[in-house]
Amino acid sequence: MSYPDRVYWGDSGEASANFRPASTPPGVGEAGKDAVHYLASTDTTRGEFGLYRVEMSARAGGPKTHFHKRISESFYVLAGTVRLFDGAQWIDGQQGDFLHVPQGGLHAFRNDSDAPAEMLLFFTPGAPREEYFEKLSQLADATDEERAAFLDKHDSYFVE
Repeated sequence: MSYPDRVYWGDSGEASANFRPASTPPGVGEAGKDAVHYLASTDTTRGEFGLYRVEMSARAGGPKTHFHKRISESFYVLAGTVRLFDGAQWIDGQQGDFLHVPQGGLHAFRNDSDAPAEMLLFFTPGAPREEYFEKLSQLADATDEERAAFLDKHDSYFVE
């Protein structure tokens, strides 16, 4: 494996960092409850990756078993207990636990505990996951065709 192709061609560097204060409101939901914080959005990283902080209230549940064809997904538990499905078994992820799922890997996550939980989600390469998080709740009234088109557009294939 080698380094990727060069992206920056200058000789002296530039001031181009992007600072996101902790006080920034979440992209979806309400802070301290069920929320998704866009730490590094697809636009910020120019599609290199996406990094999100997910807050889950007690007994929040989570998505059913699914896989992605174009992106990998990684989970890092920050607080509480996050149930992680690695394609073969459910694992009670605790603070500091990490799960990487390559393209095609079956996975799911949920909070079944009586306490809040928090984790980081990391996608690579970057994809417009922000739209997925923002519009997912609108699928309740969608037709089967609309739901299938939305999920395909967002590289999400559910198996249960």
